[in-house]
Amino acid sequence: MMMKMLEAGGMNTVTDGIREADEDNPRGYYELEKVKKTKEDASWLDDAEGKVVKMISMLLRDLPEDRRYKVIFMIRDLDETLASQQKMLERRGKPGGPGDDKMKALFEKHLADTREWLADRECFDVFYCNYNQTLADSAATAAKVADFLDSGMDREKMAEVTDPSLYRQRRQA
Repeated sequence: MMMKMLEAGGMNTVTDGIREADEDNPRGYYELEKVKKTKEDASWLDDAEGKVVKMISMLLRDLPEDRRYKVIFMIRDLDETLASQQKMLERRGKPGGPGDDKMKALFEKHLADTREWLADRECFDVFYCNYNQTLADSAATAAKVADFLDSGMDREKMAEVTDPSLYRQRRQA
C-alpha cells in the first residue's frame, strides 16, 4: 500500500518485476531481489539514490552506514500480519511455521530490537506509519509522509490509491 502511495505521489520506485502480482497482493509486490543480497553487494544503492525501495525490517541492518536513509516503517497489528502470512502459505501449499503465539512473540521482539537499533543509528531517519490509521485516514498519512520526505509529492493522488477492499485479514472484534 505504501509503495503504491509513494509512486502515485510522484516518487520513483525501484523494482525488478520478478515477483508478480497475485491473489495475495493483487497490486504487486514492488520488490527488488538485489535487496536480499545487500550484505554481499550494496552496489545497487548507487542507482537507487533519491528513489523508493521496499525492504523488510530484517534487512535494514545490511545497509552500509556511510549513507543517509529515510525509512517509512509500516506497523500493522501482528495478529493480522500472522493471519495474512498464514493465508499466503496455505494458498501456496506450504506448511506454517511455529504457532501463532510463539511467532507473535518472535515478531514483537524483532520489532522492539529493530526500533532500538534504528534509534541508535545516525544514518536513519524513521517515520513509523500505522497501516490501520492509513486506511482510516489516507489523506492524513499522505500529508505526514510527504512532510517526512520533504518533497513536493501529490498528496491527493497518494491518498486516492489506498484500497480498503484489500484489507482482508482483520482482527476479530
